[in-house]
Amino acid sequence: MEIYLIIILCSYVLVVLFGYWLKFLNLRHLEKYGADIPPEFEGHIDGKLLKKTRDYTVEHSRFGFVESIFSNLLLLIFLFGGLLRIYNSWISSLNLPFVLSGIAFFLTLGYAEIILSIPFNLYSTFKIENKYGFNTVTPWLWITDFLKSLLLSIILISIIISIGFWLIQASPNYWWLWIWGFFLIFSLFMMYISPYIIEPIFNKFTPIDEERLENKIKELMQKIGIRVSRIFKMDASKRSKHTNAYFTGIGKVKRIVLYDTLLEKMEDNEILAVLAHEAGHWKKRHLLKTIFLSELIGLIVIYIAFRIIQTDILTGMFHIEPPTLFAKLIILAFIGSIVSFPFTPIGSYLSRHFEKEADYFACELTGNPEGMVSSVIKLSKDNLSNLHPHPWYAIFYYSHPPAVKRIREIQSF
Repeated sequence: MEIYLIIILCSYVLVVLFGYWLKFLNLRHLEKYGADIPPEFEGHIDGKLLKKTRDYTVEHSRFGFVESIFSNLLLLIFLFGGLLRIYNSWISSLNLPFVLSGIAFFLTLGYAEIILSIPFNLYSTFKIENKYGFNTVTPWLWITDFLKSLLLSIILISIIISIGFWLIQASPNYWWLWIWGFFLIFSLFMMYISPYIIEPIFNKFTPIDEERLENKIKELMQKIGIRVSRIFKMDASKRSKHTNAYFTGIGKVKRIVLYDTLLEKMEDNEILAVLAHEAGHWKKRHLLKTIFLSELIGLIVIYIAFRIIQTDILTGMFHIEPPTLFAKLIILAFIGSIVSFPFTPIGSYLSRHFEKEADYFACELTGNPEGMVSSVIKLSKDNLSNLHPHPWYAIFYYSHPPAVKRIREIQSF
């Protein structure tokens, strides 16, 4: 058993080091080319803003290194230093019913993770984001957001854990199938209710007060059969100056949400280009394809997990007694993170492919590639996006094509 532990530990360390190497490559690439203004951005960005963009990326990356090293060391100590064994024994000693034991086990771990992440969250928000002019959160708003998120996560996690472990208890041989179905239904349910119940807890949504823009958006969406129920403005500026827009809703009836920061900084044709891009995701059924693929993979993974959990091999390797299902799930999730890492660039590639399709669709729908290019330039400037990512880093981690490459592809359309 000890040899398997060594293999798992070495595999995890290799994965972590490879990720650090990619981030190091990205920073070195930025240091080498970060002062060069890409031709596509000439006249839109100056040396001062480019330096600010470079510094923002570097500072975030270095802070990410520190946070990652801390969390990885803590995880290794928890798993390989015997803390999981002690924690598992303590939960078992409480002699709670199976479902309550599961709630206590995972909620307590969740609390610990949240508490440990507070200093990093505070530093990122009030130090880095504040330094570069993005943060607008007040300390009081941060506290209320934290408490709301904590309460919401307690409710949702308790529901998921309770139903999940009840299904395991009720159907020992087929729980993998019932849990897979439950997660599918629950995720679709959350997609439906989130815009109406959860999002308003944190932000205020009001109808946009520009009738001319609203009519343009509805006219554009009608061309492809999307009926817009409402077009809302979200008060994103009370937390950040970052810009964005998104669709919500299931089926042909959609709600469109525009950040107030986006409305302030973009012209009508640029906003229409951004929304045409989002419409492209719907028209090309990207969400449906993503759900189908992720659920298919999820079904396979949960069945494999079921077969492994039937044995005590995982808890035996880590010398954990009693061999509870909860400890097995923790170990399995850890091993799963190692196994899934090589597939990261595949998921990133698929996402970038969808983004490219949505860009192409937006250009066709609006007949205005210049508006799409202009919106990408403004989004990159306003969010201080790295204009010089290392190719390997982008291949592994970028869900969107890098800004310069994306503009060139739009222009080639």
